[in-house]
Amino acid sequence: MNWSDHLANLNGGEILYGAQTAQALTNFPLAGPRLSERPELVKAVAAVKIAAARANVALGELDETRGRAIVAAGEEIRAGRHLGQFVLPVVQGGGGTSTNMNVNEVLAARASQLSGLVVHPNDHVNRGQSTNDVMPTAIAIAVIPLIDQALVSLRRVAESLENKAIEYDDLVHLGRTCLQDAVPIPVADFHRGQVASIGPAMDALVAAASELYAVPLGGTAVGTGLGAAPGFAEAALEELAAITGLALTAAPSPSYSLASLEPLTAVTEAAGRAGRVLARIARDLRLLASGPVGGIGEVELPAVQAGSSIMPGKVNPVIPELVMQVSFLLNGATAAARSATEVGELEVSAMAPVVTLGVLDGLTNLQRVSEVFAERCIAGLRWREDRVARNLAGSLEPAVLTATTDGYESAARSVHR
Repeated sequence: MNWSDHLANLNGGEILYGAQTAQALTNFPLAGPRLSERPELVKAVAAVKIAAARANVALGELDETRGRAIVAAGEEIRAGRHLGQFVLPVVQGGGGTSTNMNVNEVLAARASQLSGLVVHPNDHVNRGQSTNDVMPTAIAIAVIPLIDQALVSLRRVAESLENKAIEYDDLVHLGRTCLQDAVPIPVADFHRGQVASIGPAMDALVAAASELYAVPLGGTAVGTGLGAAPGFAEAALEELAAITGLALTAAPSPSYSLASLEPLTAVTEAAGRAGRVLARIARDLRLLASGPVGGIGEVELPAVQAGSSIMPGKVNPVIPELVMQVSFLLNGATAAARSATEVGELEVSAMAPVVTLGVLDGLTNLQRVSEVFAERCIAGLRWREDRVARNLAGSLEPAVLTATTDGYESAARSVHR
């Protein structure tokens, strides 16, 4: 069925997407998130299409009626309408061509309805563009806000830990090394050490985000701009920056931006680092809360839900365990991203979809789990001062002080007597 026949069969618009999307549905029968479940990506592609349409109208490459209709259809998508039309899995072959065409077809069909003219997905909506420059640009503008949201939530974790340091400023508990009794450490120092671990992880995310602002829109298939009108790249980028509110710049080397997934993989790696930092904090709190009778039992975590279907009264550290599992997912996304980046060839890296899924899901999960960790675990934890005092009996501080005067061997004999 050609595009005009497809438009004739819309009958008001039950299925807006066309043959290329339908074919991709058959070719990529995967489980996992669909484009409709990652609306930030769909909306980002729509933003690129709006910018391109405005640029093409300004350059005389597209008539105003079709251009206005494409813009109007794109704004509907950015407002959350028509999401059910984006039916493809995020992970697909072809480097994202099917994602680009799913958006092109929906926009073209809806713009045709709005204008009463035939608006073609390739000739009009995709004019002056290639999947190879559209998708890296769209992915970047989808990812940048997610990084900002994750940073806000990570900062909330750090603030919650700092509040605990202030709350228990006078409390000292028994430090452990290799899970064995060691010497005392102020609880404030313990929590501030956790706070200190979050800062560099946030810095790594900020650094990774900085490279995403340089986008290759206008580079078309291989970075040369072939098929785009003179001035299209500059005009489209200016429009896109205005639409998104992001300080976007032209990629210094479009060919690099099309060929390499390194900037996106760097974001995945930074998110993985943040996840590991949170998981380490979660593991320590989980361990200190163990028991409460048969374990260390120095920390009491909020009881957010029942811990057993057979043991009444049992409470499990479910929030720290969630944090740890999100870290595992982030580690998996990082491994996949590294593999995908390594196998890029020549002028394009065709494995972008799997990296895209990992970074979108990863940043979303990082943001959400950070909020839950801060609000439903750290904010409500308390130190059991009676248990802390009892465990201080295992302190090796006297032995350390004895060793400074009587020597290490003498002090060791006193410990083992």
